[in-house]
Amino acid sequence: MAKYTVADAATKLGVSKEAIHNRIRRGSLESVIENGIKLVIMGVNTFSKTSTRTKTNTTKKSTPHVDDRYYKLLEEQNAKLQQKVETLEGETRSLRDQKEMMLIEERKKIEQIYKEKDEQLKNILNAISSKFMLNAPKSDIQEVEDIVEAEVHEEEIEKKESRLISLNKHIKNQNFSKKKAQKIKDKFKKRANDDKRIITIGKKIYIDLIKYDYSDLSL
Repeated sequence: MAKYTVADAATKLGVSKEAIHNRIRRGSLESVIENGIKLVIMGVNTFSKTSTRTKTNTTKKSTPHVDDRYYKLLEEQNAKLQQKVETLEGETRSLRDQKEMMLIEERKKIEQIYKEKDEQLKNILNAISSKFMLNAPKSDIQEVEDIVEAEVHEEEIEKKESRLISLNKHIKNQNFSKKKAQKIKDKFKKRANDDKRIITIGKKIYIDLIKYDYSDLSL
């Protein structure tokens, strides 16, 4: 065991003199007073304990620095990953836009092909029709002219379609009973060939409510 002044003990242990006084008060260090001077009694165990405490404190103090480096590393990796995600998203958008443009271009090409085919088909039909008209007997020519005239007549009717309405649609709009609706349809079918007010296109019957009155047929 050796005796040291408070100052020497503080130097030996690597602490302040106040820390030595605190330890003496707590009883963790022994002391004596010789010639009016307080001396600290210390042995090998005292240095050992102090060294252990110092290492522990050093370890505890160094831990936060390690944690800071770890979190910083994680933040850097997270930033890199985020940058990669943004890059991939940008590439995905670019590929999607390119795909849409390719689809639009393909659709335009297909429409153009069909348009050209339609023109070619029309030209072929016109050529066949002209050849047929030149070589066909008059009776056949008259039949063709009748067909053309009927088609023209149908086109004229379609142009007037803004004021025409199908009989079925008109009956449906009037909310007639099924029995009454059927009676009206039967009347129109019987008069279809003789009544100029009744317009027949194919199997459908059309009426012109602006130009004609159909009250005699229950409308």
